[in-house]
Amino acid sequence: MTSLNDVYGWGLWAIIVGMAAVTYLNRAFLLLLAGRFMLPPAWQAALKYAPASALAAIVVPDLLAPSGALDLTLGNVRLLAGLAGVAITVASRSTFAGIVGGMLALHAMLLLQ
Repeated sequence: MTSLNDVYGWGLWAIIVGMAAVTYLNRAFLLLLAGRFMLPPAWQAALKYAPASALAAIVVPDLLAPSGALDLTLGNVRLLAGLAGVAITVASRSTFAGIVGGMLALHAMLLLQ
């Protein structure tokens, strides 16, 4: 069995180090300039929703298409668990409770199948 290092050699390490440097420099640049420039209030308000938007972008495709094709049936336990999680979040006004409740609903439905 060949390893990635055998296939790519030092190129793989150059890519990893290069990506780390780009990520670090990007963040360092923004942190260094943070005190000099102020974002407009509308942008600051919009940035409050960035974490929720990123989480939704990761989770929603897996809820709607767990096998790669759109599945909006009652047989889609991931979608049902996601809806349970949303209902728990709305009822309790706690994101953590919604995540835990949705995961418990998913595991319970998977055990009952």
